[in-house]
Amino acid sequence: MNVLVIDIGGSNIKILATGQPDRIKIPSGADFTPNQLVALVQNATNEASWKFDVVTVGFPGMVKNGKIVSDPVNLGIGWMGFDFEKAFGCPVKVINDAAMQALGSYEGGKLLFMGFGTGLGTAMIYEHLILPLEGGHLPFKKGTFETHVGNANLLHLGKKQWKELVIETIERFQNCFQPDEIVLGGGNSKFLEELPANCRLGSNKNAFAGGFKLWEKEYRF
Repeated sequence: MNVLVIDIGGSNIKILATGQPDRIKIPSGADFTPNQLVALVQNATNEASWKFDVVTVGFPGMVKNGKIVSDPVNLGIGWMGFDFEKAFGCPVKVINDAAMQALGSYEGGKLLFMGFGTGLGTAMIYEHLILPLEGGHLPFKKGTFETHVGNANLLHLGKKQWKELVIETIERFQNCFQPDEIVLGGGNSKFLEELPANCRLGSNKNAFAGGFKLWEKEYRF
């Protein structure tokens, strides 16, 4: 079975199919809609002669029972309730993007994933259970965890103060969720030269690994 994985971001859409060596990047943006996504992905896969039987969509927002339940703040409208299976003409699984990367990083036990990028993406994996979290929206100091460790505050404070807030955030999530290990992902995790105990760096490539793995077993998410 050939799988096409779509990783949706606020600046770019990245796609990769089974057996292909390199991903394709497609620009997105604040007004990007699901209809635009489908058309651009179909054009790109046709030009590359990629064949796929099923699709995984990693979505940067809330997903329940495989359905998008609200439009994201960093994309356009029309995502909530969009019928991807009808649009692509094949089976589709939609999953939160942090949860998809967490699954691709999973090696056993109870895993907490924390993605430090534009905001803070969080998810947990335990055996066949995938649990997306909205941990970045929890109250923290005068704001939320996301407002303190997101990219905007990194640019505002500088790396030194931002890293102190990140370490405190990791410690609080460690104490709350008691995972066996924490995987740190997202584009800004590269600034963490020294990692807290029980943490390891992930890779954006793990998002694709998770998208492929989602079709290998029956996961609850």
